[in-house]
Amino acid sequence: MQNKNRELIHEVADILENEELIPEGKVYLGFEKLVQDMIFAFLSAMFPAFYGKDRHISRERNLEKANDLLRDALLFVLEDEQKVEENVKILFDKLPEVYRVIKTDIQAAYEGDPAAKGFEEVILSYPAFKAICIYRIAHELYNMQVPLLPRVMTEYAHRITGIDIHPGATIGEYFFIDHGTGVVVGETTTIGHHVKLYQHVTLGAKSFAVQEDGTLVKGLKRHPDIGNHVVIYSGATILGGETSIGDHCVVGGNVWLTSSLPAGETVTIRVE
Repeated sequence: MQNKNRELIHEVADILENEELIPEGKVYLGFEKLVQDMIFAFLSAMFPAFYGKDRHISRERNLEKANDLLRDALLFVLEDEQKVEENVKILFDKLPEVYRVIKTDIQAAYEGDPAAKGFEEVILSYPAFKAICIYRIAHELYNMQVPLLPRVMTEYAHRITGIDIHPGATIGEYFFIDHGTGVVVGETTTIGHHVKLYQHVTLGAKSFAVQEDGTLVKGLKRHPDIGNHVVIYSGATILGGETSIGDHCVVGGNVWLTSSLPAGETVTIRVE
């Protein structure tokens, strides 16, 4: 029986080898854990009073660790080491601005939720804080056209928070997601400043363009544009690349929208 099993195992191994999905020699062992450690290092560098293993480790030391882990992660997805170094430098040049914008998100959470008793509560307990922090860093890498890494980062955030923000989405300052569970923000979504979403909001695609061979057309604008000072309540679904929600709009709970709203509108019924 053991010999038969060995033969079967050998046969199955050959089949799997022939069906391999990624190029020969490409290995991602340890990549997922590395990305998680990198995210934690960035959080520790930006918020050393809240993240990290030792309060005596300096912010500079945490930044050095984040720098090294980012370089290691980029080496998994980029073949050109010079490009790796360039991207590390670009992200670190942008990091002070990313940190400034994240602080506006913390402010928005504190001011937008009467249950929030202080910034500490937002940073330590709000799932939106982690999801938005990770998105903000991943978005910079996405804009640098770094493959794979930004998506792995935001899907890790999705896993731990229930909030799914594609790194390609463009999101303004003072962004707040209250409660957060089930929120989906698609790749080509744009969101203005001072926008507040509640749980189970979907900013998604209405339909997908298809090529003659049946494969999806990629790279098109598929998701809505949300203006400034917009509130979207729980369960609302807004779909389509041509759908635009104007400034100061309010979209009620469970509303279904596939058409645009002018500035200042309040919608509390089903609109198609």
